[in-house]
Amino acid sequence: MTDAFEFKAHIMDERAMQRALMRIAHEIIENNRGVEGLTLVGIQRRGVTLARMLRDMIEQVEGIRLPMGELDITFYRDDLSILQQHPVVNATNLPFQVQNAKIIMVDDVLYSGRTARAAMDAICDMGRPSLIQLAVMVDRGHRELPIRADYVGKNLPTSKSEMVGVHVPEFDGEMNVMLYEKK
Repeated sequence: MTDAFEFKAHIMDERAMQRALMRIAHEIIENNRGVEGLTLVGIQRRGVTLARMLRDMIEQVEGIRLPMGELDITFYRDDLSILQQHPVVNATNLPFQVQNAKIIMVDDVLYSGRTARAAMDAICDMGRPSLIQLAVMVDRGHRELPIRADYVGKNLPTSKSEMVGVHVPEFDGEMNVMLYEKK
């Protein structure tokens, strides 16, 4: 974690995250009456890893491997100028037609709603999907925009001085959710 934050609490271990992802997978299947026409879009970075995990779980249940894309929303952010002087840009790869697609966006944490809004803007610049839903591992509250997740692994009320860290093996070498406090 950054030097500005210190560990406060262990929120979810790997098993709890796996259970939450499996529940989300079942909810996606149930709410969409199956998976026909669904696509997954992981928001860079950790949302991509979570989307892959969801895709694998949905495939276990339904026997169908959903198309999946990766979305970088860096240049769609309305706070880009205050985030970093030299932002890191990751790949966007949507290997399917966005027009009329049923898209499930996947991200790690829902906070202000600005990332989800930027992701919807980026997707809609590529076509007009028939449906966009949002799945997140953690909803920590403090919305600044009228956006809500359709699928949530864990609701975790936080203060603005706290930070939620969703760790995945690909980037962090472990899978868990931690809460950090500003020093």
